[in-house]
Parts: sequence; structure tokens; C-alpha cells
Amino acid sequence: MSGHGAVMDGVYRYQRHIYDLTRKYYLLGRDGLIADLAPPPGGAVLEIGCGTGRNLIAVGRAWPQARLYGVDISDAMLDTAQASVAKAGMGDRVMLAQGDACGFDAQALFGRAMFDRVFISYALSMIPDWEAALRQAAACVAPGGRLDIVDFGQQDRLPGVWKRLLFGWLGAFHVTPRRELALAIEAMARASGGAAHVRSLYRGYAVRGGIIRL
Repeated sequence: MSGHGAVMDGVYRYQRHIYDLTRKYYLLGRDGLIADLAPPPGGAVLEIGCGTGRNLIAVGRAWPQARLYGVDISDAMLDTAQASVAKAGMGDRVMLAQGDACGFDAQALFGRAMFDRVFISYALSMIPDWEAALRQAAACVAPGGRLDIVDFGQQDRLPGVWKRLLFGWLGAFHVTPRRELALAIEAMARASGGAAHVRSLYRGYAVRGGIIRL
């Protein structure tokens, strides 16, 4: 278990039991991302930082023909995800594995190296070397596929006191909104020969972006 994995296990060992109930009020934009995934029939969808499995289950319900994969660094979260996936009746459709978002071997974990859709929902803000995780995610996108990301923005069109309070609270959970996220997505698209898309949501509360691999 890496140092960051141990930290995440410590953070979520108990929180994982109420994670989905509490996070639905402030992890905004996740469901819009899922609704827009539109994988091809029988396509493969990978979530990096899959946590409790909540998003993968939602993808499975929205896109019943998709093959679903999830990787997370926290064994505690994966235990919850496995139980949630089984309860949802998707045990035969969802493959989960423990791995570091900054560098995992998708072929070894899942029997495939690339995916039609890769997404990261509110995880880059929790990964110390988030740019390495972004590179890893882009490398997993199949030709013609897409990487989609949603995460905290800089709250630039919201009151300053709101930003100070939110960022202070997030910091207690090892969450740091990435100021350079939009620029990093655009740079990664150029480096990978893809096309970037980035936009602000909810007056800067969140950032939605990604890369289309051409």
C-alpha cells in the first residue's frame, strides 16, 4: 500500500459508509458527466478513482450495454464498491481493481489497455501528483474515445468568504482544487494529438473538461 493509499484508507475507513449520502449535496456535475458519456454499444468505460462505486453503478444503469471498470487506491473504498455493485446486481458487469491513479497497468488489472470512455470525478483534487494521474488517464483512452473530468473549480464568481470556507473545509479531507486544471487539460490534449474541451459550472464551483482522442 502506497503512502497516499494509506492516507485515503484512513480518511475513508469510516466515512465510506455515509460518503454517497453526504457527497451528493456538493459533488456537483457528476450526473451530467455520466449522462453525456454515451459509450458505443458494448463499449468499455473506466472510472479512475471509483470510490464507492456510485458513479459506475449510475453509468451501468444509463448505458446497460457498457462494460464497466473501476480503479481506486483505497482498499477500504473498494470493499464498499464491491458490496454496492453486488447489491445493484452488476457484479458480472463491473470489474474493480486496486491501483494508483498516477501509474497502473490497465492490461494487467483488466485484460485491456484502452477504453472508449475514461472519466475522473472529483478525484484529481485528492491526488498529490494529479498531473501524472491526468497523463495516465489520457494514455488509457482508445482512438476515437474520450476522457471526461469534473472537479472543484476556483469559485471565481462566488463570494470570497465562500471560497475561504469551502477550501478550508476541503483541506481537512486532503482535497485541493487544482487551479491549473484547465491549462493542464489543454496541454495534455496537444501532447496526445487530441482535442480539449473545458468549461466552468455553477459560477466557478466546478470545472468540467476533457480530451477527445482523434
